[in-house]
Amino acid sequence: MKEARQCDGVTVLQNNEPAGDQHAFHYHLHLVPRFVGDHFSEELWKAQKSNPEDRVDYALALRSKLSA
Repeated sequence: MKEARQCDGVTVLQNNEPAGDQHAFHYHLHLVPRFVGDHFSEELWKAQKSNPEDRVDYALALRSKLSA
């Protein structure tokens, strides 16, 4: 992810049970690219939405790095 997204770091989020803010009741985790000075907060991250079309180039770059 760091190579594909050119990010400074990565945050890993995994929520359990409704009290832990779990909404999809199966195991999954979120890998969030992080950048110096991004002022990341989980609440802000959950509020941001993007169109799948906007993520195509990033997904292709990530796939390329994972299959290398």
